[in-house]
Amino acid sequence: MGWLWAIIVGLVLGLLAKAIIPGKQHSPLWLTTIFGIIGAIVGNAIARGLGIDETRGIDWGRHILQLVAAVAVVFLGDMLYTAMKGSKRRA
Repeated sequence: MGWLWAIIVGLVLGLLAKAIIPGKQHSPLWLTTIFGIIGAIVGNAIARGLGIDETRGIDWGRHILQLVAAVAVVFLGDMLYTAMKGSKRRA
């Protein structure tokens, strides 16, 4: 069940990150989901390092850090995907 939640959270974070980033992103949905999962993992690690990973009620700080990390990962990952896709066309 943990993997299913990771995929769902990754999909939601990836799509939110794509909506926040201005312009068009070219990465496919499956890659956006993977970027969202990576963003969630990075956000959780940062929250744990700051000591805000476990709070009473909703962990808003952790969720915001996950979204910020997902935005960064989707942005950088899409740039890398576009560059790799463009270099394959030239070859």
